[in-house]
Amino acid sequence: MSVSPLLSSSSKAPDRSSSFQFGFIDLLKVIAAQLIVLHHLAFYGPMADHVRPVAPVLIDWLDAYARIAVQVFLVVGGFLAAKSLSPQGVSTVSDPLRVLWRRYMKLVPPFLVATVLAIGASAWAALWMTHYSISAMPTAMQLAAHALLLHSILGYESISAGAWYVAIDFQLYALLTMLLWLTGGLARRRAMPWLAPLLVVAGVSASLFYFNRDAAWDAWAPYFFGSYGLGVIAWWARDLGRRPAVVALLLAAILLPTLYALAIDFRSRIAVALLVACALVLVSRRGVLLSRQRFAWIRSFGRISYSIFLVHFPVCLVVNAAFAKFVPARPLLQAGGMVLAWAASLAAGAIFYRWVEIPLSRLSARAPEHGSSLRVPAAA
Repeated sequence: MSVSPLLSSSSKAPDRSSSFQFGFIDLLKVIAAQLIVLHHLAFYGPMADHVRPVAPVLIDWLDAYARIAVQVFLVVGGFLAAKSLSPQGVSTVSDPLRVLWRRYMKLVPPFLVATVLAIGASAWAALWMTHYSISAMPTAMQLAAHALLLHSILGYESISAGAWYVAIDFQLYALLTMLLWLTGGLARRRAMPWLAPLLVVAGVSASLFYFNRDAAWDAWAPYFFGSYGLGVIAWWARDLGRRPAVVALLLAAILLPTLYALAIDFRSRIAVALLVACALVLVSRRGVLLSRQRFAWIRSFGRISYSIFLVHFPVCLVVNAAFAKFVPARPLLQAGGMVLAWAASLAAGAIFYRWVEIPLSRLSARAPEHGSSLRVPAAA
């Protein structure tokens, strides 16, 4: 496959920043995962309701703003998807259905196990408290919609907080896969390897200027493609072997549409996505801050981020119910319950990763080898 000089990298320039860039990604995932767990603790209560009178600023911030950490996962998701599917800016996708099946098998089996845990947690919590965070027993159609990642599209209530993100992650990955497959075929036949990057930039712009400004689209990938696409472009821009002029073009593709979109309609979530994308480029090219070898604990927490995302809600729900039933409604005691739920979520994530996610990942290993290396991060 020929590579356009516009996006090609020199084979003489080794990517010495690799360990630093992925160490930084692990750090981003660790911080964002904690913010999401704490956001759900603040949003769903009822422990947070008892703590709010003595710590209103903290609880209100976690409730209203910590969820913006999901932008970290969107940008990182696009960054790593580009690494897998289009490392040099041209498509490596030859069989998109196999790629998507592998992705589905990576995401969904552990997601379904966590869904069953959430159903059990809701039934358990209902014995101890009455609260809006407790889901009703799901119907067969609701379960089927979750298994097919269509629950948001079909209007079914999510069984667990964050279930929407699994579906959106798959949609975004599928959208990028199909775009690369279609443009890859055209580029090979008509010598247009620049087409995929051009269309990614166009998709980012369409998302930022239109789809992301209309909440009616929030069950669909175009609403989130602005942030995801920034991560894709950041992967291409971070290559040390790329010509400076090309890097400048890619950085312009990140900055100009995003800044203009923010000038028209400022959204803090998009501002965060822009900062993350720029940070990924800077850290990857400069090789500063962190290395995976030196900060192994960060790598370990980053590795279990998807498992934490999947199981933290049922854990927090049960702890909330237990404190509602058995612990006095004193702010200090309820704050201790929030800390306990946070710590229990991390422990449960480690256990889930070891005994559920790893064994089930062997199913995806049976799928074709061409797939994403992205471990899905925790999200709101």
